[in-house]
This record gives sequence, C-alpha cells and structure tokens, in this order.
Amino acid sequence: MAEITAFESRTAQVLGVDGVEKLKNAHVILFGLGGVGGYAAEALARAGVGKLTLVDGDTVADSNRNRQILALVDTVGRCKAEVAAERVRAINPNCEVRAVELFYMPENADQLPFEGADYVLDAVDTVTAKLEIIARAKAAGVPVISCMGTGNKLHPELLRLAPIEKSEGCPLARGMRRECRLRGFKNVQVVYSPEPPAPPKMQGEAGKNGSRTVPGSLSFVPGAAGLIMAGEAIRKISGIE
Repeated sequence: MAEITAFESRTAQVLGVDGVEKLKNAHVILFGLGGVGGYAAEALARAGVGKLTLVDGDTVADSNRNRQILALVDTVGRCKAEVAAERVRAINPNCEVRAVELFYMPENADQLPFEGADYVLDAVDTVTAKLEIIARAKAAGVPVISCMGTGNKLHPELLRLAPIEKSEGCPLARGMRRECRLRGFKNVQVVYSPEPPAPPKMQGEAGKNGSRTVPGSLSFVPGAAGLIMAGEAIRKISGIE
C-alpha cells in the first residue's frame, strides 16, 4: 500500500488510498483562471492532482479583487497563469504544474493537445473558445466540464451540474445549447444556474473589445461554480463515482 503523507491524509479518509493515487497520477487541463477557474485550480491542487496545465492569457486587474482568489494587491498586473502556478506549487510542491499564457481560440488550439489528459475544465467566458474546448476534448476522448454564466447572480445554492440539454434560465447556456446542437455535441456536462441575472444597479465597465458591458459579479457565486467543477472532476478521477 502506498504511503500517505500528512497533506494527503484527510483526502484519503474520504477517497481512500486508491483514490489519492489516482489523483496523483492524473492530468487536468484548466482553461480560465478568473472567478470560477481560480477556485477550481485551488480545489484541484489541494486534492492532490499530480499534473495541472493552467491556461489563461489575461493579467490580474484591480477590479478582480472582489471575487478572484488569485487577485491580491500584490498580484495586480501579473499573468494569471503564472500567479496560479505559484499558488499551486505553494500548496503542493509535488504537483507538476504548467502555466500557459494563452487566450485559447480555434486559430491557436493546436498549441495545446488534449491527448493524455484525464479531464478538461472550461472556465472561460468566450463562446467560440468554449466550443473549441468541447470539440477538442470530445475528439481526444477526454471528459470536459464547461461553466456557464455566473455574472449578476446572487444565489450560489442554485448552481447545478447537468448535461447542457437540461440547462435552463441561463442566457449563456441558451446560446451554448443551440451551438452544441448544431455541432452534434451531446451530454456535455455544464455548471449553470437557473437564477435570472439581477438587473444592474449601475453601468458596468466595457469589455476589452468594447463590444459589451462586463457583468457585475460577487465573491461567492463564481467561486462556488469553480468548486463544483473541480469536485466533479475529483470524484470521477478518484473513482468514487
């Protein structure tokens, strides 16, 4: 029987020694390290996943500090992928972590093959990128979880994990359902909330491309979605479900 370290001991009590070993031998690719993805990375690292590829082309902004676990006064302006990788190493020095500074899109997707990964987590907010991630994961035979919208929402207890076909109430999920249907993608696991977005009480800032207003967001909804995503991956990889 493998020797369990103090770091692994509480996890082993729930998942068993075999579960811990499966996590140590697993590779998870995580796209997006904002409010959702930062918490997903945190949970994966603390569960003892042995290899993490963390993908994000953005830098930490001061406006991220209200909700993103990676956003601190002294990380503002730094690459999110590098900040996340540093945090993972501080949690579990034995984790093989790779930081990829990349805005993942169809035109650069070949830079990051999915073959050999055990799970893919999508926490980006661009429909084009989400669809490419799902397509690549399915082509490689790798399970994928995609997060839908968490902006302008107040109730983390309403978040659900379900196939995209069963999602409801979320504007992003509505568009993704249509695009997945057109592409023949079935049973894509998504985290979504049926809660209607709260009407904004003030005008938000413009997006990076100036095409839309960035939604408001709180400290407790995006993080809860990231933990749900990570939890599903951890359960499936460890073999308890």
